[in-house]
Amino acid sequence: MAAPALLCIMGPTAAGKTDLAIALAQRLDGELVSVDSALVYRGLDIGAARPEYPHHLVAIREPNEPYSAAQFAEDARQTVAAIRERQRIPILVGGSQLYFKAFLDGLADIPASDPDIRREIEQRAGQLGWPALHRQLQAVDPVLAARLHPNHSQRIGRGLEVWQMTGKPLSQWQAEGNGAQARERALALVVCPADRGVLHRRIARRFELMLEQGFVDEVQRLRQRGDLTTDLPAVRAVGYRQLWSFLEGDLPFAEARDAAIAATRQLAKRQLTWLRSWPADGWLLTGEAGGLVATQGDLLGDLEPLRGHPCRRGEEGGQLSDDGVVLDAIAACMGN
Repeated sequence: MAAPALLCIMGPTAAGKTDLAIALAQRLDGELVSVDSALVYRGLDIGAARPEYPHHLVAIREPNEPYSAAQFAEDARQTVAAIRERQRIPILVGGSQLYFKAFLDGLADIPASDPDIRREIEQRAGQLGWPALHRQLQAVDPVLAARLHPNHSQRIGRGLEVWQMTGKPLSQWQAEGNGAQARERALALVVCPADRGVLHRRIARRFELMLEQGFVDEVQRLRQRGDLTTDLPAVRAVGYRQLWSFLEGDLPFAEARDAAIAATRQLAKRQLTWLRSWPADGWLLTGEAGGLVATQGDLLGDLEPLRGHPCRRGEEGGQLSDDGVVLDAIAACMGN
């Protein structure tokens, strides 16, 4: 069987995907493509954990310019083609699952947003609250509603908007998009702490580090632009939304910090739910120190380089990005 044409490193936020992807780019002579719905925006650096190592599709839009999964899929296709022309391996890394799906599976031709309908929905939300609109969505698109938190305003609004425009549930449009293009042969690996408590601690530590690095000042600079509102996807990104509320005087700092950490945990939970349904080739489960403690999936379980790994004896090794056995095993999968 031919080697995979590209490598996808997936996982929940704060799982350690980026460090592994950087090590693999160096090991495989590859180039990284960011799959992150916040990193596409300029000015979202600290709160979006912008990496110093070069990634494609980072800071390609102003934060007042909405950016869709369909736009990402087209940009990613062009980027991947250019990487291949340079005889290098494309490595897609990130946690925006819809972006991965749009690129790998394609999307249905869902109608573009209608500003008038969207405005009417937001007015209703202002009067009734988003949980009430979530209940309305349950009546017309129970499949989509079951995947959303009652306060997930952006996606609830989009679901109601598509229903009002077309009379067809958004979940049905999305299902019909499966197979819109032949999926490329990609090696898809999920990086995730084996214990959810470890992931929660990583999320909290990372957010505290962001604050130390000047996250509040970064959000203040965005507010001072004068052309951004809380309706824009960039401002609604996890962490930015909560600190924006603090700077607006709507929340005390401690409450905004706690709300941001809680929202990031909820995001990680949604990402894990999606990842468990995705046909990944293998999972790399890490421990408290970030080393490999277990693998899941036939592909990784059968790889000869991993058979003698410390994790097979119940031990945790070094960081994934420094674990030569793990890097060699993945390289073997890629035909290198």
